[in-house]
Parts: sequence; C-alpha cells; structure tokens
Amino acid sequence: MAAGISAAAAELAAARVMARSDALAEISATPGQLTRVYLSAEHLRANQRVGDWMRSLGMAVWQDSVGNICGRYEGQTPDAPALLLGSHLDTVRNAGRYDGMLGVLTALEVVAHLHAQQRRLPVAIEVIGFADEEGTRFGITLLGSKGVTGQWPVDWLTRTDADGISVAQALRHVGLDPERIGEARRPQHEICAYLELHIEQGPCLEAAGLALGVVTAINGARRLNCTFSGEAGHAGTVPMSQRKDALAAAAEWMVAAERLTRESDPHLVATVGRIDSLPGAVNVIPGQVQLSLDVRGPQDGPLAALLATLLQQAQVICARRGLRFASEEFYRIDATACDDEIQQRWHRAVTRVQGSTIALPSGAGHDAIAIAHHWPVGMLFVRCDRGISHHPDESVTSSDVALAIRAYCQMVESWGATA
Repeated sequence: MAAGISAAAAELAAARVMARSDALAEISATPGQLTRVYLSAEHLRANQRVGDWMRSLGMAVWQDSVGNICGRYEGQTPDAPALLLGSHLDTVRNAGRYDGMLGVLTALEVVAHLHAQQRRLPVAIEVIGFADEEGTRFGITLLGSKGVTGQWPVDWLTRTDADGISVAQALRHVGLDPERIGEARRPQHEICAYLELHIEQGPCLEAAGLALGVVTAINGARRLNCTFSGEAGHAGTVPMSQRKDALAAAAEWMVAAERLTRESDPHLVATVGRIDSLPGAVNVIPGQVQLSLDVRGPQDGPLAALLATLLQQAQVICARRGLRFASEEFYRIDATACDDEIQQRWHRAVTRVQGSTIALPSGAGHDAIAIAHHWPVGMLFVRCDRGISHHPDESVTSSDVALAIRAYCQMVESWGATA
C-alpha cells in the first residue's frame, strides 16, 4: 500500500475543501439559497471556478460538448489511460453544499498531493465535474455522465424547462453546439476506471460511528402508480359489513407492505409517498384511492421478488374486501453493482486510515450509474450529519473530510502502483 498523504497535510486539504465548498455555494441563482442548474449562468461560473483550481495544479482543462468541466493530470506517459475521479456540480433547488461538490473538490486534493510531490503515476488522473446529475432543470438525470458514455437519446434535445426552453436552445445559448454532443463521448481505452466520493445521504455511517464506508451497489428502483377501486357510499347509511372502502383497503396494504419489506432483505425499502382518496368528502366512503409505490434495493432479483410479493398482497386484500386493484410501472432503473476489485481496494484504504471498514449500498442515484455501462466503478461514502441531504442543513465535518482525503490518496496511489 502506498504511503499516501500525511494526517497534517490532509487536515490542511480538508480545510481547503470546506472553504471551496463555501465558495461554490455562493454561485447560486437564488439569493440566500443554493440553486445551480444545468446550462445556467451559474453552471458556467462554477465550471470556470473549478477549472481555475484545476489549472493551478498543472492540469490541462477543457469543457466538453455537454458542459462537463474536465481536467487531466498526465501520467508517466502522455497516452496513459486515465483513472477518472469526480462527481457533479449541479444542485437541486435550495440545496446543500456538499452533495456532488465534495466529490469534485476532494478529487482535486488527490491531484494536489501528487502535484506537490511532482509525482506522476502509470495512469493519468482526470477529474470531472459533471454538468447535470440531478435533472433539476429539464427533468432528465445524468446528462453529464451519459454524455461521457455516449448515451444521450436524440429526444433529449427537444426536452424543455419550465420556461419552454429546450435543451438544444440552452446549449446554443451558452455557446455549445447540439449537433456536437457526441464529441463528449470518451473512447473505451482512454479510461480505466471511475471513482466517486460522495456524502452518504443517509444515517448508516453515523449510526455505525464511522466516517467512511465503501459502497457495494447503487440501488435499483421501481416506481408504480397503484389504484384501489371500491364503491363510494353514504358515510352514515352503509353498514360497516357491506362497505367496499378503497381507503381502508389501501391502508391495510400500506401497513402490510411496511411489514413485508422489513421482514425481507434489510437493504430493501418500500415507500408510499403520494395518496389521493376520491371523492374526498368527509361524509362519503372512499370509492377509489390512487397512490404511488417506490421500491428500491441493491440487487435486482430480491427487488423484483419483493415487488411481486407486495402486488400479490394487494390483490389478496382486494379479493377479501370485494375491491379491484391495478398497478402501472412508470419508472425503472436497474441496480448498479460497484466493481468487486475496486471495492476491495477501497476497503484496504479505508481500513488503513480508519482502523475498520463497512460496506453499504447507496439508496440514491449517482453519476456512477451511467459510467458503469462502460468502465468499472467504485464509490466511497462520507458521513453526513443525521443523513440530511438535498437540504441547506446538509453537513460534514472537516475531520471526516480529512480522513476521506487520506483514504482517497491511498486508493489512487495504490492503483497507480499496480496499473
């Protein structure tokens, strides 16, 4: 294992990351909040700021044809494949300042460590600030990373934002050519792997009393619209034994879904986030209930099995109550497994700096989903306060960031030694 960065140097690097996180948070479309969306003036300003930091580390810098900001620190040979490090620079509305940005800024500190030693590895190091992971403006996620992998569907260019501006128009407005988006795609041989550091966006590390954890997989997800159809009736005249109450059936099912999910794989989760009861009058028995179901898990097989069990349970409840149940899937994304070898590399690096390690899945999506279609990926999670994310209260500590930088440097240096 490589020596890595010293604890004292990592503390200074972490302080720099925290200060730069604050500086990027000031680049916002909304005063007093953090909102930075794809192809906005704020997006370009953030790219410029990160590009300047890259140049100060001796990196070659460019903005690609979909708006990602990219920097390359050459390896021992000019044509060496690159180890790609990074995350995203866009945000949700009224965001926190570490989701995405922490991964870009800590990656720069890995390069800073090498640059200070005037050291080159057998692999080049590239750092990327992806342009749009969140999908806040156009409702399309992973725009930046899918540009790198050449996965942009043609119809994305016609998607519009709330003001009716299309992706193609937005590209032209900032000086990019929608006819040249394909130029962002990187050939297979140019990249050897992708590493992404990210806040956990959950409470598991905090509960374990650990700063760092190694990601096993990014959860797959299924989202469905479900309908319980019964019979509306007068709340005062229909006996309880003769009712076909759609809301009562839905409530029974929600409780059953919670129980069945808890009894299954501990990494599986199920959520009913929206519910509409019709006709919605205080004195009318609900005749129809429409609700959403979101089921997620790190492996597609157990995820599919749980979903089948939940839908079957809904049918059983409705058959007993004399109701009808229907469901329609409107969103699906498969689970993305992190590369086994990269996971082991992360575990060794984390154990060295933290004394122990933990493996956990990611319940949220990341740019690694898109990159994994072409290259092996691995992720490191950093503890965040109470698991809060996508919120101004999103918070990490400088000491945790310092530990993360130490693990990151260990990881990258060991990769170079065995490339």
